[in-house]
Amino acid sequence: MKKSLLYLLTTIIIIPFVFTICNANSAQKSGVPLQKKQLTGKTSSSRKSRPARHVLQPLSKNPYLGAIVIDAATNKVLFEDNPDVKGYPASVVKLMNFLLILEALEAKEISLQDKIAISAEAAKIGGSQVYLKENEVHTVDNLLYALMVQSANDAAAALAIHYKGSKEEFVKLMNKRAGELGMNDTSFHSVHGLPPAKGQLPDVSTPRDLTKLSREVLKHPQALQYTSTKQRIFRKGEQPFIIRNHNHLVGSFKGCDGLKTGYFRAAGFSIAATAAKNGNRAIAVILGSVDRKVRDAKARKLLSQSLLKMEAGLSSAHAFTGKGNTGHIDE
Repeated sequence: MKKSLLYLLTTIIIIPFVFTICNANSAQKSGVPLQKKQLTGKTSSSRKSRPARHVLQPLSKNPYLGAIVIDAATNKVLFEDNPDVKGYPASVVKLMNFLLILEALEAKEISLQDKIAISAEAAKIGGSQVYLKENEVHTVDNLLYALMVQSANDAAAALAIHYKGSKEEFVKLMNKRAGELGMNDTSFHSVHGLPPAKGQLPDVSTPRDLTKLSREVLKHPQALQYTSTKQRIFRKGEQPFIIRNHNHLVGSFKGCDGLKTGYFRAAGFSIAATAAKNGNRAIAVILGSVDRKVRDAKARKLLSQSLLKMEAGLSSAHAFTGKGNTGHIDE
């Protein structure tokens, strides 16, 4: 009787232990990671990790989601292909930052020589940046170059905080100004265009709305001073920090002197580009291309053909084919 009872107790204790070991070995052989809770009693959440990002549905296509070209002087559409499609403009949103600061300068609410002491909040912004340090001091003028040449997210935050006291108040002003410009399919949620953090929403716009913004920026004579800069020393010293224009059409496409590019993975590659020739100026917007070289090639071709048509006096929505707006350019 005692032997039978001992055998039963041994079976009850040993068999579950053997199954546990076998399951663990099986999981490791199959490549399925074991939860830390199984081994240590702690979950992986106890480890330090990067802030969670909002998972975005990718919005990009080959050659692009949508595109449009307008005559900057008359606002006539020279070409359009899905111009009202919504996408993520990424850093192209900085054109709105730029516009608001230019308007504040003209209203004498701020000045180019205002000295901005960089806040901890601005200094910690990642992505494309000029590596601003907390309490470092820069002028509005220097930060505008960082914004439009280097596409610096930290400079965008610093300018927004300087002008409106917080990024949140600046974003409210961005949306208010967008409404005034008739950018009805645009919604701003950031001052820089970075992918949204978890719980936040992405910036959204369309090619047509971005031409409205670009055209308004070009009404300010000093705008092209910044957007046409190929490179510039941002921070002097033994190892100077040189900023370089992300718009590769500047300096390589004759007459191109702006405006702004944008990219993150889910957004694809976008550009708002402008060029002038013989007194004519065109604005082209490419939204959501899967490839930077394709985006730049399309922008280059659209601007080139548009300027030729404008010079010939054929500024109209039917300029490319003569058979109505088909949404495709002649190759």
